[in-house]
Amino acid sequence: MKNVIAASLALLLLQVSSTVAAPRAVSPLAGRWTLDVATLPMPAQARPQSVTLEFAEVPGGKWSSRVAIVEHSGNRLDAASTMVLYGTPAPATGTYPVDRVAGKMPAPGVLVVQFIYQNIPRSTRVYTVSADGKVLTETEAYFRDGQPVLRTARFDRAGF
Repeated sequence: MKNVIAASLALLLLQVSSTVAAPRAVSPLAGRWTLDVATLPMPAQARPQSVTLEFAEVPGGKWSSRVAIVEHSGNRLDAASTMVLYGTPAPATGTYPVDRVAGKMPAPGVLVVQFIYQNIPRSTRVYTVSADGKVLTETEAYFRDGQPVLRTARFDRAGF
């Protein structure tokens, strides 16, 4: 009987240790994404020339994001941040009006980020990846004139 219990315990420990040692899959959000500007719900003359997002996992369980925007006028904006995905605020740098972000990844293909500028929440964005990994949808929630607004943007994975 002792041998059966010892063997069962050994098998259980082996299974647990192999589960713990298994490498974590990279999120399908990681990579470079380009905005399909033609799909933006605004007049063509108000659309940016281009928007590029770059997401990456970095050591220490952190998530890095970079955005490069070329406005319709040709003016360039950028922002970058590295955050832990526990909803804890982290600094953001660059010329885009955001100075802190807080994010969570409730599933490997879903990222929720709160954008803050001068201590005021500006927008919440939810990024989701299509099943084939080729399309990133950004749903942005914010307020305009005291009214809630939802805007959806489509990004294509760069290189496809």
